[in-house]
Amino acid sequence: MKKLFGTFGVRRIANKELTPEFASKLAAAYGSLVKGWVAVGGDPRTSTPLIKHSVIAGLLSSGCNVVDMGIIPTPTVQYAVRNYYDGGVIITASHNPPHYNGIKFVDQDGIGIAEDMELEIEDMFFNDNPNRVSYDEIKEVITNEGLVDEYNEEVVQRVDHDAIAKAKLKVVVDCGSGAACFTTPYVLRKLGCDVITLNCQPDGFFPGRNPEPTEDNLQELIETVKATNADLGIAHDGDADRTICIDEKGNFVMGDKTFALVEKQLLQENQGGLIVTTVATSSAIYDIAEEYGGTVTATRVGDLLVARELKNRDGLFGGEENGGLIFPDFVYGRDAALSTAKIVEILALTSKPLSQLVAELPAYQSVKMKVECPDDRKQEVMDKISQDTQQYKVDTTDGVKIFRDEGWLIIRPSGTEPIFRCFAESKNVDDAKKMAEWGISLVKKHLKNK
Repeated sequence: MKKLFGTFGVRRIANKELTPEFASKLAAAYGSLVKGWVAVGGDPRTSTPLIKHSVIAGLLSSGCNVVDMGIIPTPTVQYAVRNYYDGGVIITASHNPPHYNGIKFVDQDGIGIAEDMELEIEDMFFNDNPNRVSYDEIKEVITNEGLVDEYNEEVVQRVDHDAIAKAKLKVVVDCGSGAACFTTPYVLRKLGCDVITLNCQPDGFFPGRNPEPTEDNLQELIETVKATNADLGIAHDGDADRTICIDEKGNFVMGDKTFALVEKQLLQENQGGLIVTTVATSSAIYDIAEEYGGTVTATRVGDLLVARELKNRDGLFGGEENGGLIFPDFVYGRDAALSTAKIVEILALTSKPLSQLVAELPAYQSVKMKVECPDDRKQEVMDKISQDTQQYKVDTTDGVKIFRDEGWLIIRPSGTEPIFRCFAESKNVDDAKKMAEWGISLVKKHLKNK
């Protein structure tokens, strides 16, 4: 069982648990396995330079060449590795609060490393035996400053530029002071959109809002969309791999709606294809696939698992319910900039407002809740919940997904935070809320009963 790695990478409180010594040793273990050119980049958190330089030191000590990419979105690092390098390290805690940071490792395809490699790294870390080269074998550190511009241009080339420019769309972009500051606003302007920016100066304290693009955190964006009569609002998380939309009326659009909208467009364009998602994603994804000639396969929660399945099975498109969409012909990971470009392309090609496009999708209501749980009690609580729900039809691919007459809910421990998450979906929002509350009550019950 893994001791350090979560759903994707390692996240800890910066300079308390995630110290320079911790980061350097972990990176040295990774570098001992990669032994090549490794790209390193990260989000704008205040602790990122500290962790990044420690990671670079660890990689150099194990004999790797390093490309320091500076502050850069996660998908841009993944793009760079897939096209030019042997591996990559991303310094980010994604949507976590500012005092967190994390380290994500990717393989030569830009996909989060496989579990067997994580276990090898942990073995070297805990047994204090990463490879350390002699002084005359230490390699160099270089930069690749033009990579962001290249990535932005590649995004622009993947959508119908002329149709988007002709539509003259007004878009409000809230980058949350994260890494998307260097991509999404520039991409949208290249596509001919009228762009209004919020929180588009990188700042590791995230002064405008919390990095997680939830409805509560996006009230300024919602009000700005309404006040400016914009066609669309776009929000990203700290490392720019998730995209959340606000429609022209100021309504928050759940990530699974965005997923279904792009899925529908891609299946129509390609006359079908394989869609990969997780067990926590909306039934709408299956309905859309059935209507437009696609098939769906589901993995455990985690974008790296979705990405790996897309690669192994030559899938068309994939994603999660949180606004993380994966375009495998471009980047094997969630990609906020290309997601944004595809959404504005859909608006332009259909000449329909986002609210109408969402209303045309299969109608399901979802509710998400979470409750704190210490990491060392997650397995115990999960085991008890599994025993408690045996009378229902369940799917145990990840946590426990419970099917009831009203719909379904999934209860699972987070791989990145000391919490349990509960997602519920039904045709009726009240039923979804009741199921989610029931799921949270099960976690609380078993937390009390040691």
